[in-house]
Amino acid sequence: INRTPPKTQSALLEAMQEHRVTIQGRTYKLEEPFYVFATQNPIELEGTYPLPEAQLDRFMFHIVIEHPPEDEEFMVVKTTTAILEPVFERPVSGPDLVAFQRLVRRVPVADPVMRYALSLVRASRPKNATCPESIKKWIAFGASVRAAQYLVLAGKARALTSGRYAVSFEDIRAVAHSVMRHRVLTNFHAQSEGVTTDQLIDTLLESIPVPRSGM
Repeated sequence: INRTPPKTQSALLEAMQEHRVTIQGRTYKLEEPFYVFATQNPIELEGTYPLPEAQLDRFMFHIVIEHPPEDEEFMVVKTTTAILEPVFERPVSGPDLVAFQRLVRRVPVADPVMRYALSLVRASRPKNATCPESIKKWIAFGASVRAAQYLVLAGKARALTSGRYAVSFEDIRAVAHSVMRHRVLTNFHAQSEGVTTDQLIDTLLESIPVPRSGM
């Protein structure tokens, strides 16, 4: 995705935002569900371009995948070097995924929980009065409105997959790094001193108190 020329990037941005593509003046709507997965190899970066901030902001998550624990890595090696014949009893279709998306949006969120998510996002913006002084010097640009939207949506999904039907403060905190790490842009001072966005998000989570009332 970060090896494509600007024209291709523009087309991909239209697909991500509008869920449609335009070719020679004709517009084609993409079939739902449509979403983009992108990977970045931290070793081979030569000849690639950083993705524009506007495009990064349209990705819901930025997930960092490390090497698995030894027992899990053992199971990976064991299962991928044998003959497997899986039987799929209930495949998930496109309409199923759309139904899941709608179900997630129906999960209720208490106002204090939603305001807490918004407080984390607003506190990441250097010009905002709620931004902690301890991190204001490290951030060039804070998280966008999409960060608050995705914190709430991700919190809803986490609550459902945990067997709960309401979003808690802990749900918001649990997804904060994945939602915000590609939206909080560090400045030169942070980059020169090795301060990472994950460290800054840790600081935000420590600085913004969890309300005592609510969920």
